[in-house]
Amino acid sequence: MATTFESQATDDLVRGSADQLTQRNVESILQLEKAAKNERRKSDLVAEAIAQFCGSMTFVWVHVLWFGAWILINSVPGIGHIDPFPFTFLTLVVSLEAIFLSTFILISQNHETKITERRNHLDLQINLLSEQENTVMLSMLRAIAEKVGVEPRPDPQLDQLEQQTQPEKLAQQIKQREQA
Repeated sequence: MATTFESQATDDLVRGSADQLTQRNVESILQLEKAAKNERRKSDLVAEAIAQFCGSMTFVWVHVLWFGAWILINSVPGIGHIDPFPFTFLTLVVSLEAIFLSTFILISQNHETKITERRNHLDLQINLLSEQENTVMLSMLRAIAEKVGVEPRPDPQLDQLEQQTQPEKLAQQIKQREQA
């Protein structure tokens, strides 16, 4: 019974450590994203707010009501029509709205692209660091095995994995593959 309790306590300790580690990682990423968002100008914030509203169902319903009312008011006989059929003024307003909305959406997407590029660069740096750490660990494991007298079986793949990763060579291989 004591072994089960000790095992459970060890599992909780390891899980707590993993939870703390992942929580720290989550907080770090949130801080990076918050810093990137704080770099925006007020005009960028306005553009993002407009783009966010344009991507909502509220925006759709407002337009359904607006266009429906416009067409109804300008189609009912006996009422002075501001914009009779074929609704030329409405077409002008909608065209201008489309120009501005597409601009706001592009501004918002450009900002998101910058954040994504930073995140991808961060991922790449972390992956390269992990690769370097793994290379060192393989070399250390080989040295430990030799020290304790364990004769590793010949493995050419292990020898290759112990070599430093060269991102420029990988990029060249990818480029050659894409051109093929």
